[in-house]
Amino acid sequence: MSLEMNLQSSITNEITEPFFTVTHPSNEPSIQGRCGLLRLPHADVQTPVFMPVGTQATVKAIPPQDLESIGYNLILGNTYHLHLRPGEESIAALGGLHRFSGWRGAMLTDSGGFQVFSLKGLRKITEEGVLFQSHIDGSSHMFTSETVMKIQRDIGADIIMAWDECAPYPSSVEYQEKAMNRTHSWLLRCICEYNNSGRLSTGGWPQALFGIVQGGVEERLRRESSQFLTSLDLPGYAVGGLAVGEDALHRLEAIKWCTDILPKHKPRYLMGVGLPTDILDAVSAGIDMFDCVLPTRNARNAQIFTTTGTLNLRNSKFREDTSPLDPKCKCAVCQRHTKAYVHHLFRVKEMLGAYLTTYHNLFFYHNLMQQIRDAIQSGSFVTFKETFVAEYLSAEEEPQDDDQ
Repeated sequence: MSLEMNLQSSITNEITEPFFTVTHPSNEPSIQGRCGLLRLPHADVQTPVFMPVGTQATVKAIPPQDLESIGYNLILGNTYHLHLRPGEESIAALGGLHRFSGWRGAMLTDSGGFQVFSLKGLRKITEEGVLFQSHIDGSSHMFTSETVMKIQRDIGADIIMAWDECAPYPSSVEYQEKAMNRTHSWLLRCICEYNNSGRLSTGGWPQALFGIVQGGVEERLRRESSQFLTSLDLPGYAVGGLAVGEDALHRLEAIKWCTDILPKHKPRYLMGVGLPTDILDAVSAGIDMFDCVLPTRNARNAQIFTTTGTLNLRNSKFREDTSPLDPKCKCAVCQRHTKAYVHHLFRVKEMLGAYLTTYHNLFFYHNLMQQIRDAIQSGSFVTFKETFVAEYLSAEEEPQDDDQ
């Protein structure tokens, strides 16, 4: 038996069981979608779940209390950005990211892999890790499996992600395989650091370590990576390296290759995929957790998600539109404000515009996930998906005319 296999064996025996239960498996044979309960130190989270992205200790343009009022109890933090500012030592000294940011719910931190590998000319990849320059001041930093585990331990999230290499799209099969193997090697080192240095955050609560499946849109690689990660019996699994330029059909195929193999009794997290129609497809394939910047980033550019698709409220047609942002939406913004008012706020560059659209978009996503869970539990997910998609795609958004 090789040294690597011995290492894998010892890891398998040491990994603890996740706090995850499948509460409602689908009774519709055409889908793998299910509802579950993820028990974390700061919240019990119902799945399928969408997680707003809080890159720099904040979900942009909206305070924690409003996220809580909408119903969110799990958000993301970004290891790369928090390492650069304010630094994990400062966060730890201030009691961890929960106390620092005032967030009372659960939190997941990514490894920073996507951000580091997006730096292109500012980073150098080795078997040890990645040497990169800060996009802020050009300072040099080294991310390894060990440092990424320590940073996330200091930050204090409930769920932490293993260090991985997110290969660009398109790239050769040879490069995809090299990146996948490096990801596997780094994962083994992450688990050793996780075991040897303790599984408790700086705040004293247990952290669940998720591994990340890589392999691009190559079936052989995706299946191999899924099998490798499954053999390690981790608390949870993420599907990474997608939503980087591939089309939706190839993305969904890659997801299915992974969920065919990943354990059915463990949570599955699809990283960075967030269009409503893509979420529905991925839920059908057995994905439990989602994150994406779309609802918040698009909101800051005046684009809102509605039951009949997206609208850009900068367009001049909304200047005198007294209807709510979405007549079918029950969020506080739609109950009080009109398209004309929000159009005005963006036209005069008032900060309130970004707040209102962010609140609405996050409400839309939270409501979508609740509808998905209800449909799975009632055995009507296929019908719900068909009805939602037909209405959502019923109106094409007009070109933006920037009424400024």
